[in-house]
Order: sequence, then structure tokens, then C-alpha cells
Amino acid sequence: MLRIITDFDGPIMDVSERYYRVYQFCLESIRRAEQPIHILTKAEFWHCKRSQIPEREIGRRSGLDETQALEFARLRKQTVHTLPYLVHDVVVPGAIEGLERIQQAKIELVVMTMRRVQELDAALHQYSLERFFPLRCRYCLSNDYAKTSDVQDKTLLMGQALLELPPVPQTWMIGDTEADILSAQAHGLPVVAVLSGIRDRTQLAQHHPNAIVSHLGAALDYILNHASLTAISS
Repeated sequence: MLRIITDFDGPIMDVSERYYRVYQFCLESIRRAEQPIHILTKAEFWHCKRSQIPEREIGRRSGLDETQALEFARLRKQTVHTLPYLVHDVVVPGAIEGLERIQQAKIELVVMTMRRVQELDAALHQYSLERFFPLRCRYCLSNDYAKTSDVQDKTLLMGQALLELPPVPQTWMIGDTEADILSAQAHGLPVVAVLSGIRDRTQLAQHHPNAIVSHLGAALDYILNHASLTAISS
């Protein structure tokens, strides 16, 4: 039996509009009256995010001074995962078809995300995605979890999942960030990175996933083509 653990934001959900609206809100909140600013276009902003340009630098590029840029970064972190902005997420084109193909192939599907329970449940309900992920196959943070870093938190969550889920011959990870790649590698799992999320190819390649592909469906194709080979060589 084959199991696929997938991140939620990136492989399944497009978060770019949420992130851009939070950027605009934070910029308008921090700027002084009459202060000239340069609001990045959504394409410019998303390029910065995917290239891992720090929040402070994004603030500076938008016309904030150093003190304001620090406050901008703090406010962004405080705001970006709040429920009023999560409603702006949309399903990545083709993601539902990819999930349906995984189900049709009788592959066990698990979601693993740095969202909190209420944030994941809201999105699953909003887009009728519960059918893909029964409760036992949802791994996320509790609503009162004190976050440290995505890499550390996801690595711990991955360890919890592998302890609790029934053993299977092969488990693969699909994700869009360094946290997905490093958490899978820390537990000896092969991982396919997708370009539909918040990191570009250059950033993903630094962490040496097994493959970098365009989207969830392409990740499934790669896994189906390589899963048996991995089993034979292991």
C-alpha cells in the first residue's frame, strides 16, 4: 500500500491573494499620514515571497523606514493566518482532480499543515474537501499551539503522524516549502516539491527534494512512476 502525505497550502490551496491583501493592509496600517509609499503589484509581491525576500525588506522596498519595516513584519506575522483573511484562499487549478486521482488509485491520502485546527476545518468545509481527508488523516496544529518555526513544528508533526498511522510499505511527501522537504527528509521519506506554492524553483532546489514539479497532479505522476523503484532499492 502507498501513502501520500501532502501539505495543504501550496499543493492544494493558492494563498497568494490572502498574502497580498495582508501585505496591503499592513502597509496602510504602518505608513504615516502623507508618507509616500510604493505598493508592489501582486506579481512583484508574490515574486518576493517565492524568492524568500524577508518581510522587513519587502516593507523597505515599499517605502517604509527601518523602524516601520520591523513593525510591518510583526503585524504581518500576527495577521496573515487570521480567519478574516483565510477566506481569500482558493483551490489551486487542477488540485481537486489530482486528489480524485489519488483516491481512485487507492492511495491513502493524509494532509499535514501548519494551519491550526479551526483554520484547516474552515477551508475544508468552504471548498468541500472533507471527502478527501477523514479526521484520522488530518494533521495540523492545535488552536492553542505555540509555534516555533515551520521546519521544527512540521518535523514534530511528521513524527507524530508516522507513529500514529498504520505502517505501510511506502510513504511519500508532497509540499511547496523547505519545511515540507526537511521534515520528510528528517524521517527518511522521499519528497516531491511543487511550484504552485510559496517557493520558487531556486529556493526549493537548495534542499534537494527527489523532484520539483509544477503541481499536485504532476507530483502524483512522479510518485506513481518511482514508488515501486524506491521499494525495490530500499
